[in-house]
Amino acid sequence: MEKELHFERSEFATRVTSVKKEMEKRDIDTLLLSEPANANYLTGYDAYSFYVPQMVVVALDREEPIWVGRGMDGISAFMTTYLSDDSIRTYADAYVQSALSPYDFVAEIVKEIAGRKTRVGVEMGGYYYSARAHSDLMKALPEATFIDADLLVNWIRLVKSPAEVALMRQAGRIAEAMMYRAVDTIEPGARECDIAAVIYHQMMAGTPEFGGTYTCSPPYLCVGEKALAPHAAWTDKPLLPSTIVNLELFGNRHRYQVNLARTICVGKPSPNYQKLADVVVESLNAGLDAVAPGKSAEEVHAAFAKTLAKHGHEKDSRLGYSLGLGYPPAVGEKTVSLRKGDKTVLRPGMCFHMMSGLWLENDGITITQPFVVTETGHEPLTKIPRQLFVK
Repeated sequence: MEKELHFERSEFATRVTSVKKEMEKRDIDTLLLSEPANANYLTGYDAYSFYVPQMVVVALDREEPIWVGRGMDGISAFMTTYLSDDSIRTYADAYVQSALSPYDFVAEIVKEIAGRKTRVGVEMGGYYYSARAHSDLMKALPEATFIDADLLVNWIRLVKSPAEVALMRQAGRIAEAMMYRAVDTIEPGARECDIAAVIYHQMMAGTPEFGGTYTCSPPYLCVGEKALAPHAAWTDKPLLPSTIVNLELFGNRHRYQVNLARTICVGKPSPNYQKLADVVVESLNAGLDAVAPGKSAEEVHAAFAKTLAKHGHEKDSRLGYSLGLGYPPAVGEKTVSLRKGDKTVLRPGMCFHMMSGLWLENDGITITQPFVVTETGHEPLTKIPRQLFVK
């Protein structure tokens, strides 16, 4: 049976070693990872199975992590990970959505590999670690000490390897293809749902060289009055002859995602709106010019904010966030934000979405840029023009 690994075994080994070093610093013997992105990062596991409990267990004195999941998903663990058979543990379907707790099964594995009095790290802020999960694990491991290890792996993921950056570049090309397809489709009378449909088609089709896959959230197609809302849903209404379309979409390649947003004006924009677009692009470029290794996240934000303020505007939400490996419901790594007060120092290999969108009282506009930090500055992950598109 063919394996579907997208990285060399040595890269996975490096990742596991980095995680274990951080575990030792925090006095954690056993780490339980519930977030699908973190499980993928350490093992390669990829399947749409995270709607039921599944975990990756990392023990300091065990070479390989252990994947734990539903019985029928064990085949996906075999196909998409480098793990040996003993490192793939599956529970019976009787545990699925029943009175039985799969975390009792997880607890038995913890006791087997680390004993009853182990110090257990768990992702307390994870999307997939519920209050019930924590309660069941504490009940099943009464002698263990539980430690909040939320974002432990996320911070390690922050700096991408060259192989990861290569996938981010491919995701950027998919995002570009999606945006160009959307711009071509948008015209007066086109239904919002039909625009969404062609975006989804391009999302999966990708480029002639490589295909895409499902993303961490649906595209945001914000039309007319909904252009004032950053995360609105589309309808089946036709576009009016004169309207604004704010579109944020995502290219995803082997779970590595690049976010991209543009504003499309159906009909000639007003002079004031065109000026607003020019101001956003000028401020965006100023922020990008400030990106360099050794600079802090807040310094990049300050360069953008200074230019924006020169024109009498202020952005009250963060300017950007780290990007990379992700699963629904969101791609953000929940680590670095480009905002005032974030003193994280930029390093080559970090990837961001500079989300320079403005949602003002009467206008909304989104012209953004994903990028990777390089040794000398930044590399755009998409090359679509940073401008207001007019149809």
